[in-house]
Amino acid sequence: MRLWAGAAFFGVFITTGMMAQAVEQSPRPITRPAGQQGIMPSAKTLVAQSLRPSLRKASMVKTSDEVALNHGFQDWIGGFRIRAMEAGISAQVLDAAFDGVRYDPDVIARDSNQAEFTRTIWQYLDSAVSDTRIANGKAALRDHGTRLQAIEARYGVEKEVVAAVWGLESAYGSFRGKNDIVTSLATLAYDGRRGAFFEQQLIAALKILQNGDTSPRNMTGSWAGAMGHTQFMPTSYLEYAVDFTGNGRRDIWSDDPSDALASTAAYLARFGWKKGQPWGVEVTLPRGFDFALADRAITKSPANWARIGVRGVNGQPVPNHGEGAILLPAGGRGAAFMIFDNFAVIERYNSADAYVIAVGHLSDRLKGGAPIQAEWPRGDRALTQNERMEMQKRLTERGFDTQGVDGRIGPRTISAVRSFQIAQGMAPDGYASLQLLNRLR
Repeated sequence: MRLWAGAAFFGVFITTGMMAQAVEQSPRPITRPAGQQGIMPSAKTLVAQSLRPSLRKASMVKTSDEVALNHGFQDWIGGFRIRAMEAGISAQVLDAAFDGVRYDPDVIARDSNQAEFTRTIWQYLDSAVSDTRIANGKAALRDHGTRLQAIEARYGVEKEVVAAVWGLESAYGSFRGKNDIVTSLATLAYDGRRGAFFEQQLIAALKILQNGDTSPRNMTGSWAGAMGHTQFMPTSYLEYAVDFTGNGRRDIWSDDPSDALASTAAYLARFGWKKGQPWGVEVTLPRGFDFALADRAITKSPANWARIGVRGVNGQPVPNHGEGAILLPAGGRGAAFMIFDNFAVIERYNSADAYVIAVGHLSDRLKGGAPIQAEWPRGDRALTQNERMEMQKRLTERGFDTQGVDGRIGPRTISAVRSFQIAQGMAPDGYASLQLLNRLR
C-alpha cells in the first residue's frame, strides 16, 4: 500500500520475478505528487546525479562535491535529530537508526529519472500480467493457500486480489528491495525537492523502530522508502499494518508474508472492498457510441448500459454488480471496461489506471479468467513528458484550456482533448495520443 509521493499507499518500483528460471521485472506505474511534474532538480540533485555509486566504485576516489554533500547531510541530520526528538523519538533509537548512514546519490538519481518512464497501457499489462506472473501467482496461491484463505475469511477480500497486489508489488515476495530505509528516506528528505513528505516518512519509520517491529538495518525496501512484500510506506504501515500471526509484531519484512498479505487485505477492506463485486468487466461498445459517456462521473446500472448497447464481450448484458462507469484506457481503439466501486478501492493503493487494471486483470487470470479480448492500438507509442506538456500548451493556445502545463494527463486535459476532438469532427474519446498531438501541430 502506497502513500508514496502523494498518491495513496505504496512505494513504486522495479521488482523481479519469483522463480530463478523466470525472473522478470514487476513494473509499477510511476506516480508523482500533484504539482511536481516538470520541477527542475535541486542543486544537490544535479551534483548527486554525477556521483552514481558505480562511478565512485570504479574510480575509488571521493570527490570534493561528494565530501561536501556528506558534510551537508550530516549537518541536516543534526537539525533533524532535534525535530525527531520533539516528535517523540528517543535518542537511543536515533543513535541506532543513523549509525553509519550516509547520503546516497543513487537514490536522488533514481528519483530524478522517474519522469522519463513512459509506456503504453498494453506494454505495461504485457509485463504486469505476463504468462510468467500468472503462473507464479497460481503457484503462490497453492503454496500459501491456507494462509490466504484465512486472510480472505477475516477481511472479506478475495485471495486472488491480495495475491495480485503481492505479485505486482514484489513478484510474490521475491524482490522486496534491499535499500536501507533510513538512508533512503533521510537522503530524500535532505534533498529538498519533496523534503517535507519524506521527512514525514522518516519520522514514521523511526516510530516503527521505536515500537520494536523491526531493527534499523533489517528495515529495508525500495529506494523510495516502500517496505516489505506489499511495499508499505512508513506512514501507511503505522496506520494500517496488522499483526496477523499474533506474535506481537507487524512483521512485513519476514520471509513469512502473513502480516504483509493480511495488512493488504485490511487496507482494501478499510476503504470499502465489496466481496464478490468485480473491479471491472471488459465490454463491447455499440457502433456510434457517444464517447462523452465514457466518464468516471457518469454511472449507470449494467441493465441501463445494456439498453444503449454496452454489453459484455460474450454479447450478454453485464450482471448487476451495482452502478458502473465506462473506462477507455486507450481511447476508442482499445479495450473498454465497465468499472465498479472496487476499482476505486484498488485505486487507493495506486492511483494509476494502468496499475488498477493490472491488479484487477491479474486477479481475474488467477481465478481462471480469460485474457483481455480487444486489440490494443499497438502501433501507437507513449508520449514523452515533453510531448505531453507540448500537447497541453497547444490545446490551451487553441482555446481548450488544460488549466496548467505539467505533463500529467488528468481529467482537465482529457476534457480539453475531447473538446478539441469535437471541434475537429473526431471521435471524442479523450485519448491523448501522438496522432492527436500531430493534429494539433
